[in-house]
Amino acid sequence: MTQVGKTIAENRRARFDYFVEDVVEAGIMLTGTEVKSLRNGRANIAESYAAVEGSEIVLINADIPPYSGGNRFNHEPRRHRKLLLHRKQIGKLIGAVQREGRTIIPLKLYWNEKGLAKLEIGLAKGKKLHDKRETSAERDWQRDKARLMKGDRMG
Repeated sequence: MTQVGKTIAENRRARFDYFVEDVVEAGIMLTGTEVKSLRNGRANIAESYAAVEGSEIVLINADIPPYSGGNRFNHEPRRHRKLLLHRKQIGKLIGAVQREGRTIIPLKLYWNEKGLAKLEIGLAKGKKLHDKRETSAERDWQRDKARLMKGDRMG
């Protein structure tokens, strides 16, 4: 059985490539074979993003591999999947994308307490190259600092 709150897939590059400003939990409209494939812990959201289609928000390019036990009715691995959000949340996200040029990126795909697949999406602004270098330098410094602090305790 699936563990509660277990992460299925994580977009680790998201926080490196974007400034994440607002995080929202969304449900995803899935077929039966997609859910079974996710229960096997197989999915990739690294190259995916969410876009506005009419008055809905859909997840594009998320890879959920076909279920091994599925028959000819198996799902399309990279199909567009509708995200389930409240009308107010959809309005806010659509406004930010259209007015401010923001991007909606998936951060994490996980099981909630009820055993439902949920997607954590972030409203983000793209980073420029110098911002990425800064992020990388900050991460390296934190790692070196931790190593130095650990070395002091040893000696």
